[in-house]
Amino acid sequence: MIRFLLAAILLLAYCGVGVAADQGQLDASPTLFSVLAAINAAGYDADIDSAANHPFREIVRKELASRNIPCLEDLKRFFSEHRQKDETAELSQYVSFALVVDEAPGFNYRLHQNELPPDVVPLEGFAKLMARFHKEAGIDELWRRAQPEFEAVIARYHEPVTRAVTEANAYLRSATSGYLGRRFQIYVDLLGAPNQIQSRSYADEYFIVLTPSPEPQVEDVRHAYLHYLLDPLASKFAEEILKKKALGDYAQGAPALEEYYKSDFLLLATESLIKAVEARLAPRGNRQALVDQAFKEGFILAPHFAEQLPVFESQEQAMRLYFPELAKSIDLKKEERRLESVEFLAERPVRRAKVVPAERKIELTGANKTLEDAEEAYRSRELAAAKERYLRVLRETSEKPLHAKAYYGLARIAALEKDPELSEQLFLKTLELAPEPQVKAWTLVYLGRLADAAGEREQAGKHYQAAIEVAGASAAARKAAEQGLQESFRKDK
Repeated sequence: MIRFLLAAILLLAYCGVGVAADQGQLDASPTLFSVLAAINAAGYDADIDSAANHPFREIVRKELASRNIPCLEDLKRFFSEHRQKDETAELSQYVSFALVVDEAPGFNYRLHQNELPPDVVPLEGFAKLMARFHKEAGIDELWRRAQPEFEAVIARYHEPVTRAVTEANAYLRSATSGYLGRRFQIYVDLLGAPNQIQSRSYADEYFIVLTPSPEPQVEDVRHAYLHYLLDPLASKFAEEILKKKALGDYAQGAPALEEYYKSDFLLLATESLIKAVEARLAPRGNRQALVDQAFKEGFILAPHFAEQLPVFESQEQAMRLYFPELAKSIDLKKEERRLESVEFLAERPVRRAKVVPAERKIELTGANKTLEDAEEAYRSRELAAAKERYLRVLRETSEKPLHAKAYYGLARIAALEKDPELSEQLFLKTLELAPEPQVKAWTLVYLGRLADAAGEREQAGKHYQAAIEVAGASAAARKAAEQGLQESFRKDK
């Protein structure tokens, strides 16, 4: 598994105490990968022509189209019979399925039948189809090939997501990121239509699935994380909040508000609080506009919480202790007067990832641009073009880290072209050039695999152990190295 533990040590200016801010997980899911590979093979073509798609989606689709998959016709029939009214809902049901089943080969439900999400219940029989497809399509091999792609996407998210989680913990003065036995999980996905944000909450598990987008969807990660922190408090003090349930009648007239908020006042109040917290975390000039927007959408308590949060900020208690005061401060008469003049929005805002306009993109230049182009060609398996661009990097710059990345790319190409001697030489050259930790760790993993393939098990073990010990190495590289220590790497696995 690829995994970054989002852990930080916070020095909270509010109370002057150092606190450990543990831990969302940023990862890729083999189950989600397998399920979305299946629907891509079965006819899921949402936004297939979008430039925002990850290149590996097209690689997977071409690979699967070229393979003999006996269950494919059954899979296509199932997919056709379970089409939804729009492409977002179509993806949503399969994401839900992937989040509540375990990994291959079983795809067995982790929840009891009566606990399954409503959109999963109609997918009866899909688990058996998935077990067949995963084996017949050779998904394990595609999953291994996808690791560097996932690694790159996760690396892109790691710093901003860590910052967002830290920011939420700091504001709420959360000494830990939740409660014992609870889980917050972020999955990045390469195979879904781009610019999608899929959030889920199942009992004590919180998930967010992010499909490819031009810029990291960090605000949505923080939103889900705030739910993770605040939902338990709302449940704990539900009795106090529900005393103000009569206000929920006003929300019934909000056309833009989802029905589940209208039927669950506790959920509506919690979401209103989260909207208010997000406004307080925004630049000062944007705060009131965000509160007004939330109010007009139907989050009727957002203005109240926005007015009360400065009081919370001015005192020293953490939110877990202050929350009862926040709930008690809701004044029915005051809020009724506020709601008498509200004009709700007529349409529900579309929740999609922000797409960066072309003119705002930061364009790489020189050797950095050449290296990016080389990596893109490598991902598309245009090896001749990739090789030419990696070699060009060596001519365009004298920077050792960029040279290391170029040699690393050339070494991987040599491995694909079944030239292990040249590949080994190039990987060793990479290590001589002070590569970044991620490149260094993966270089050692590849050297271990080459040694394994040559029957040099002792030398392979040394390379794997060295990869594990690289400071700053990615979790995926460490995992691959640990697996290498356990058994010889075999291409046909």
